[in-house]
Amino acid sequence: MNAGSIRLGLRENFGQFSLLVLVNAFVGGMVGLERSILPAIAEREFHIAARAAILSFIVVFGLTKALTNYFAGRFSDRFGRKQVLVAGWLAAIPVPFALMWAPGWNWVVAANVLLGVSQGLTWSTTVIMKIDLVGPRQRGLAMGLNEFSGYFAVAASALATGWLAARFGLRPEPFYLGVVYVAAGLALSVFAVRETRHHVIHELRAHSAVMEEGKLTQGEIFRRTSLTDRNLSSVSQAGFVNNLNDGMAWGLFPLVFAAMGMTLAQIGVLAAIYPAVWGASQIFTGALSDRIGRKWLIASGMWLQAGGIAVTATARSADFADFAVGAVLLGVGTAMVYPTLLAAIGDVAHPAWRASAVGVYRLWRDLGYAVGALLAGFTADIFGLAAALWLVAALTLLSGVIVAVRMNETRPGKIVGVGAGTWR
Repeated sequence: MNAGSIRLGLRENFGQFSLLVLVNAFVGGMVGLERSILPAIAEREFHIAARAAILSFIVVFGLTKALTNYFAGRFSDRFGRKQVLVAGWLAAIPVPFALMWAPGWNWVVAANVLLGVSQGLTWSTTVIMKIDLVGPRQRGLAMGLNEFSGYFAVAASALATGWLAARFGLRPEPFYLGVVYVAAGLALSVFAVRETRHHVIHELRAHSAVMEEGKLTQGEIFRRTSLTDRNLSSVSQAGFVNNLNDGMAWGLFPLVFAAMGMTLAQIGVLAAIYPAVWGASQIFTGALSDRIGRKWLIASGMWLQAGGIAVTATARSADFADFAVGAVLLGVGTAMVYPTLLAAIGDVAHPAWRASAVGVYRLWRDLGYAVGALLAGFTADIFGLAAALWLVAALTLLSGVIVAVRMNETRPGKIVGVGAGTWR
């Protein structure tokens, strides 16, 4: 691509941006395959009773996705975004087939190792590429559209697999969708997606006065994003707790609904409501963060998530409406948080190490899946399902308090207090 033809912005790169939105929908669809029916498969086909054992698939998914996120950021800076994206889809090829025909639970766990690798490479790369394309002015909107496509697809896929399981059985028919997702995502990534690293070079040339800030080692980037920068570390802990409660919701909510007498079809609908509200709302919350700022949208979103979990924990009868209200509150709260956290990373991190910072953030964020599944599973086994929900709600509430106390506003043009890593 001619350097003189490169322009930053959503409108200026609408074609490639829209293509990446579509690719990320297929990425999200792969996670949605498991969202409503895998706990039922564990109980009914493999006769696993312990909640911690059932949630083992989320633990391995979270660990592998978290580690892969970190390396996806580094590899994107080193080798280019497109190559990493394609590698992620290649890792996903065996997943739907393993879920269809797994003779034992260990096969399901192994499939989730591959799914975690695939998700870490593909989702991280689509995030990084969209940030590359849009520049600083519309980061919130860009991340809202990215996360909308991914999580709305999670919801649609969860709803579809729940319906297919109720109609045809738990396996193999629901997982045929995964074959379609992999084929479409891989084809688009190979033949249509273009490399975006040249957009970063263009952005760096426009900010030559701050080039020295871009010369950081990987260790320095890790320390800033994890601990020393008030803004980056606040974002990382909020992402960690957000996915901690999502890991709990993914693994325990279907068990809670089943314990209250919900049918497979009803569980599929309830499992879809939360990511559907989350996905659809992000179009608006991402753009809203460009207008009002990041900090208080994140803090209040964490508090609303805690409220949604509390509503689910207090439901004492097979009342579909109560569970639906809890799912909606959790979805809206997560929508307020998810794209805003990514936009804040883009605000603070220098373009030269932004992809690596996104990788570190996503490392911590997706470790939350593993910690949430373990914490919720063991708590549920020892103290019951309600106790696990209340514990996660309390941690989510506390995370919002940390953001409110420690984080500064990061939106360009509305910065109140500048952290050590803020470069604009």
